[in-house]
Amino acid sequence: MNRYMITREKIKGQEYLISALYDEKKHMIEVLPEAAGETSLLGNIYVGKVENIVTNLNAAFVKIAPDIRCYLPLSDVKNPVFTRKLSQTKALAAGDELLVQVSREALKTKDPAVTTNLTIAGTYAVLTSGNRKKSVSSKVKGEARERLVKLVEQTAGEYGVILRTNAAEASDETVLLELEVLSERYETMAEAAHKNCYTLVYREEAGWLRHIRDLRKDDLEEIVTDDRGMFEDICSACRIHKQALTTGGSVPVPVDDVMTADGIRIRYYKDPALSLGALYSVRSELKNALSERVWLKSGAYLVIQPTEALTVVDVNTGKNVAKKEMQENFLRVNKEAAEEIARQLRLRNLSGMVLVDFINLTSKSAEEELLKTFRAALQKDPVPAQLIDMTALGLVEVTRKKIKRPLHEIFPDGLGF
Repeated sequence: MNRYMITREKIKGQEYLISALYDEKKHMIEVLPEAAGETSLLGNIYVGKVENIVTNLNAAFVKIAPDIRCYLPLSDVKNPVFTRKLSQTKALAAGDELLVQVSREALKTKDPAVTTNLTIAGTYAVLTSGNRKKSVSSKVKGEARERLVKLVEQTAGEYGVILRTNAAEASDETVLLELEVLSERYETMAEAAHKNCYTLVYREEAGWLRHIRDLRKDDLEEIVTDDRGMFEDICSACRIHKQALTTGGSVPVPVDDVMTADGIRIRYYKDPALSLGALYSVRSELKNALSERVWLKSGAYLVIQPTEALTVVDVNTGKNVAKKEMQENFLRVNKEAAEEIARQLRLRNLSGMVLVDFINLTSKSAEEELLKTFRAALQKDPVPAQLIDMTALGLVEVTRKKIKRPLHEIFPDGLGF
């Protein structure tokens, strides 16, 4: 079972809020560093204005503020909500004003990306304007899926509904209650759509709260923080009833330093002898996540090198020098490397094209076994990651969706310790 930890660390004189997910071995598998005072646009919905259409890119550039230009793929424009339409045609045109949601943060020289598929997300469900189907996450199987399919078919409204994986562990009453609250938020957002250009009509939750909301609850054992205010906010957010969902932090919080919600322990940490950051080795975990070399238990190691166009990962035998059953040993090392590479992609938030050079295998069946292991490891990642194929040169191609800045861009000059 995983644990989620939230604390503050000072790095190079700048305070960062560090929220991170750890596995049962206390290895960091996901991290979200947020500089104090830094606000993210991700998930916010604005009344945007189309600046121009670039036909050869099959995209439009949309401004959500006088000084913020965003990229909108035309293939993504489905059921757009216009607030002001200049032309009589349905096609997007310069000068049109419409609702857009920030779907990707700015990355180096790339503008933020927006979409017209507006989503209002909760713990158990997501409402969408682009795809208006009623569906259930493909990860939900068996009787739980049958129950949720019947439940989602009962929902009404001019929007799509997707029941998330977490809904499988929740009661029908809880899911329907959240859907009611989300639909109210959606209607409020839609009513505000006719405001002036550049108006923010929906603000997404803080990054760390959004992170908690999106976690798989059946894999989560504990949320721990050493910040009393955050502890109270988390307790309120995890109280699944209408008052908690609609008012955020106004629900009375227990005076105890531990509470349980949905089977998850929420704990306020206050040991003066050992800081929470030290207990979870935050600094060393971050330092390792920025290192080019990653050692494996077998003695082999990875070399991870992000470039402008793609990320290259090389698997080396290193200290693993077994001479007997060499191919079997290479397969074991490669499978270990595949598991670690999937973790590192998620931890470092590496995205786009990734090329992995595994140790050469002579057997086709061994290659297939390796790829099967790698695919299974990538499926644990909440960000869509796909193994494409193995090239004729033996390189494995992987793609991972770009949503947030990678760790090496947040700390381009390292951590200073």
